[in-house]
Amino acid sequence: MERGPGAWPPAPIRTERLVLRQSEARDRAALIELFASPEVGTYIGGPRPRGELERTVPEVPGRRPGFFVVERDGAMIGIVTLDRRDPERPGHIRPEGGEAELGYMFLPHAWGCGYAAEACAGALDWFADTLPGEPVVLTSQTANDRSMRLAAKLGFTEVERFEDYGAEQWLGVWLPATPSA
Repeated sequence: MERGPGAWPPAPIRTERLVLRQSEARDRAALIELFASPEVGTYIGGPRPRGELERTVPEVPGRRPGFFVVERDGAMIGIVTLDRRDPERPGHIRPEGGEAELGYMFLPHAWGCGYAAEACAGALDWFADTLPGEPVVLTSQTANDRSMRLAAKLGFTEVERFEDYGAEQWLGVWLPATPSA
């Protein structure tokens, strides 16, 4: 995400049970586990080879604007990202593309506890304060029931469906609440 001067990294975002923060060297092993997990990779093209990740993941991984580590009780349990959607990819709400896009991945032991909803809501609140009025898009395979339920819970509404990565994809948009005048 392009941000104004001094806006990245933000102060850690604290939710009821979680902290969203910039990545640190201590997150490397958990990030490798996340990207190598067959369960996590089910709807995103499969797991990445662990050996390749060990060679290529930097000492401090994910050190970029829009990349949040999600921490619970001092340990990384997942990530939330806010990136610009590649204009070359299908699925957009603006003809020129480049919309803010929410992404998330959590370690399997953290599934089913509401952490993804809590972390994504915290990131969306931060985004709405940082870039008021700007919409956010989210894509998911329609076959990913958990992701589809989360999108609805977060307030994303369907814009379109399209084929990508050999599967039907869903594109939703989230519009931040606008303050009443």
